[in-house]
Amino acid sequence: MGPAADITIRPQHPRDAAAVRAVVGTAFRSEPEVVDLEEALAKRSDSTGYVAVVRDRVVGHVRLTRGWIDAEERLVEVLVLSPLSVAPEMQRRGIGRALVAHAVAEAERMGAPAVFLEGDPGYYTRLGWRPASALGVAAPSVRVPEQALQAVRFPGWEPWMSGALVYVDAFWEFDCVGLRGNLLARARAAGAGPSEAT
Repeated sequence: MGPAADITIRPQHPRDAAAVRAVVGTAFRSEPEVVDLEEALAKRSDSTGYVAVVRDRVVGHVRLTRGWIDAEERLVEVLVLSPLSVAPEMQRRGIGRALVAHAVAEAERMGAPAVFLEGDPGYYTRLGWRPASALGVAAPSVRVPEQALQAVRFPGWEPWMSGALVYVDAFWEFDCVGLRGNLLARARAAGAGPSEAT
């Protein structure tokens, strides 16, 4: 497979369903519920997926879905980036970075005031993300370590938009919010969040 320069990123089409399922499934081999989450989100009208293609093969995927900030004044529509997946044999080639950059650009183009994700701050800080707590935004669950909730704000963001992040029901239906058990304990102890792929 070629280097990152050979990547094409485009909107996900229905014909990509099997390829996306394979990429998400292998990237989240130990978390099969993420495949179910992706397929549920793909059916929503307020969710858009993008695929990374190298030599006509789908090797990566990212999704943006509507969410809200439960601000004191009113609900504020924002976007949530999840899941992010790269085929294991294609990781560490800049594909994840390119997918995240594309999703951030699309989120800004769509007019969102901010985009949020759960992820490893060590990874996402290098990509320009900052703790959502700096915007006054709280995680949707106590199982999301504070440092793991990351955000990129856009010109439409205003200080009054602080509050709790609210996910669409699919994230809860498939138990894809935060961490549980030993993973949560280790993340809190290490000061890290969920894996880079979530």
